[in-house]
Amino acid sequence: MDSRAGTATANGGIGKARRTIVLVASPDAVSESLLRALESEYPWIVVEKVASVEEAFVEFTYPVALLLVGAAFVDQVEMVAPELMRLHPAATAALIMPDYPDPMLEFPRLLEHRLVRAALPMNVKLDVWLCVVDLLLRGGDYLPAALFHSYAKNIARGGGPQPNASTALVPVPSQLPELTAREVQILELVSRGLQNKTIAAELGLSEHTVKIHLHNIISKLGTHNRTEAAARFRDHQASLAPRPPSRPSYPSGVR
Repeated sequence: MDSRAGTATANGGIGKARRTIVLVASPDAVSESLLRALESEYPWIVVEKVASVEEAFVEFTYPVALLLVGAAFVDQVEMVAPELMRLHPAATAALIMPDYPDPMLEFPRLLEHRLVRAALPMNVKLDVWLCVVDLLLRGGDYLPAALFHSYAKNIARGGGPQPNASTALVPVPSQLPELTAREVQILELVSRGLQNKTIAAELGLSEHTVKIHLHNIISKLGTHNRTEAAARFRDHQASLAPRPPSRPSYPSGVR
């Protein structure tokens, strides 16, 4: 946790309920000078910096008003979006947008996200940056024009939205529409007998994230445990397997 959590003062914040901004990002995603400006502008705000998505799964001293998510953490946050929303129901979530828009973060993708649906640009003047933060703290959404321009240029070059690599690895079977592609991917590995630690290493996830996905899978399928869920998946896969062609029958004596 960031040591700033204990340094916020009430000066200028009389009448304001204390709230938390959680940075789920690399240490240098937001500069110290910006954090100081943020604390000066909003003395009723406490800033907490966490190094992983798992560390956001705690009850902070004050309710979370804003989750600022680094680009490297967006996919992980989306995987556990329902759980984060239940834990921090009043929080707005925004992408910490790099100086140069990443094609993987174009606005159509951002609009598809369940939790992260706004962006905080890092290449604007301080007063503009603080205004965007203020809008987000009030529950609003913000998408910089740079995202639209980047998308428009990509379309003009004949490009377009591409499937997100983390969710396009495994197609969702038609008879399991309630599972996400990532959940199907994990369930397939479970059906092969892999344990959570191995699955986490295979997919580049934390073991905690895998456990959350398994909990959701078991709940969605109405099964009692991972063994039953895996059996359901194997039965489904077997039903999709092509059947060998039947041998033609000939009248008696004909070959």
